[in-house]
Amino acid sequence: MARLTGPEVDTSPAKKPKRPKDATQLHGHHVVTGPELRATFAEDAAAQKSRFRRRLFHGIVLVLLVGVIAAGAVGAWAIMNGVIKVPTAIASKAPTSLCPTTTFDYVPNETVNLNVFNATSRGGLAGTVAEQFTARGFKVASVDNSDTAYTGVGVVVSGVKGQAAAFNIQRNLAGTDYFQDNREDESVDVILTSGYEGLVEPELVDQTPGKLLCPREDLRIADNSKWPVVPTLPAGQ
Repeated sequence: MARLTGPEVDTSPAKKPKRPKDATQLHGHHVVTGPELRATFAEDAAAQKSRFRRRLFHGIVLVLLVGVIAAGAVGAWAIMNGVIKVPTAIASKAPTSLCPTTTFDYVPNETVNLNVFNATSRGGLAGTVAEQFTARGFKVASVDNSDTAYTGVGVVVSGVKGQAAAFNIQRNLAGTDYFQDNREDESVDVILTSGYEGLVEPELVDQTPGKLLCPREDLRIADNSKWPVVPTLPAGQ
């Protein structure tokens, strides 16, 4: 007897729906997307900018270094050739305070040992002034010509022991500038320069106590030599 059956039923396993293909994979290789490509270009641009900045910085440093070396070389050449003069400390026994602050009494003319030098173009000036000092009782030892760039009335020079005598000379020869050197005796040098016009009249000489005068103190240069100005012209008057 035939078996009645119902409609056939598919008993095979149900098929799963297909997954959409991965757009970033093609034949097993990764496909670069637009955002990734833009990001890569942005990173490359940033790296290039960074490298450019480093190169620019290194270039600037190199230029500055070359400039410093060149400036040093030019400066050294200028100093060696005297174009640039660098102040240097001069080893000297001269005091740092170049104008004495001591108050001196006026010593008698007869106690002053004097040397007279003519640094002007007026012939015979040293001899004439020496005679005038002698007439006032001064002891004149040397009379000679000299050379100096000083343009004032005159220069009075002595060591420490001769400062009182130098004070006396400045009272007789007004307007002079005092210099101190390293001599150890009491002698005084008088160097007559272009501004000299004459001695103070004997009756007008101020004999009250006072100080030595250094009107050009800011221009003073310490000097170790005995003579602040070495006589260079032929001996004579």
